[in-house]
Amino acid sequence: MPRHPQIAEPDSTQAFVLPPDGAPTKQKPRKGRRARTIVLISLLVVALLAGGGLLAGGLYLRSVEGSIDRVDAFNDVPEEARPDKVVKDAKNLLILGSDSRDPENTSGSRSDTIIVAHLPKGRGSAQMISIPRDTWVSVPKSKDGKHGGVDAKINAAFAWGGIPLMVQTVEKYTGVRIDHVVIVDFAGFQEIIDALDGVEIDVEESFTSIHKPHRKFTKGKQTLDGAAALDYARERFAFKDGDFARIRHQQQLIKGVLDKAASGGLLTNPGRLNSFLRATADAVSVDETLSIFDTATELRHLRSGNLTFLTNPTKGTGRVGTQSVVLDDPVKAKALYDAVRRDAVDEILNVAK
Repeated sequence: MPRHPQIAEPDSTQAFVLPPDGAPTKQKPRKGRRARTIVLISLLVVALLAGGGLLAGGLYLRSVEGSIDRVDAFNDVPEEARPDKVVKDAKNLLILGSDSRDPENTSGSRSDTIIVAHLPKGRGSAQMISIPRDTWVSVPKSKDGKHGGVDAKINAAFAWGGIPLMVQTVEKYTGVRIDHVVIVDFAGFQEIIDALDGVEIDVEESFTSIHKPHRKFTKGKQTLDGAAALDYARERFAFKDGDFARIRHQQQLIKGVLDKAASGGLLTNPGRLNSFLRATADAVSVDETLSIFDTATELRHLRSGNLTFLTNPTKGTGRVGTQSVVLDDPVKAKALYDAVRRDAVDEILNVAK
C-alpha cells in the first residue's frame, strides 16, 4: 500500500474558508506524516545519472524504483471532463508540493507549490510553469459532491478533493491534459542538499528569516547547507511580493541542486551517490503509471541550461470578499497553455517574456 497519507477532508459541518495565506482552517494537524522530498530532483537529477553512461546510476535507479510510493491520481477524474491530448509524444507532469515541517503549516491539506512541467517531444528541454497557490480559479465539484463547484483559490482543490480534484482543477484552468503526477515536500530539501554538501545560491536581496533561528541571508552568491536552504525556500513574509518571492527561491534551489549534481562530484563518490539516491527515492510519491527509470532515460540529455522556469501570467494580487488572492491574466494564460497543448516551445517562451 502507498505510504502517502490520504488527504484529510474538511469537516462538512463547518464553514471552510481560505484565509489570505491560503491555509485551510478548522483542520487538525496530521501526525507522523512522512516527509516527501523534491521529486523533480528524482526525475531530472537522477536522469543525469542514468544518461551519463554510468552503469551504477542505472542499476541504482532500477533498484529503488520498486520502493517508490504510488498514489491514485486519476481514477476519480471524470474522463469526459478531461482535455484531449494534442501532441502524443509530449508529456505534462503536475508537481504538487508542500512543506510539512514549515512552522506556518497548521494543516496537512494544502499544496503550497503547483507546477505544470512540460516535457516537449524529443525531450531536449523542459518548461516548469509555477501557478501561485492563491490563484483564483473555478474548482469543479469533488467526487462526493460536498465541496467545489465554486470559484476559489486553486489550492482549495487539494483540501477539498485531494490529488484527483487538483488534477481536474488544473486541467480545467489550463486546458492541458496531465499525463503524470508527482508529490513533493520541500522539507526534504535538507537531506537532499546535505547529500550534495550544499548548493550555491545567488541571494537576490539581504533579509532575515522569520523562522528560528532567524538566519540572516546576505545578498550575493553563497553556499547553503540543507537547513539554510530549507529556510531560504520557505520564507515569504520578508519580501514585498511574498509568495512570488518564495516561488523564485524554490526555482533557484531546484536549479542549484541540478547544477551541483551534474558537476561530477556526485558520480565519482559512491557513498554520496548512494545517500543521494536512497534519500530521494524514499521520499518520493508518484502516480501509479509513472516509470522513474523510463522518464530518467528520456531526460538523459537535460541540463539546467535548457530547463526554463516560468510563472503563470498574473495581473497581481487583489481581494475577493475577505480573501487576498492572485488574479490571473486570462489572455496571456490562455496563450501560454494553448502553446503548451500544441508543444510549441518557442511560443511558450515568448508568451512568458
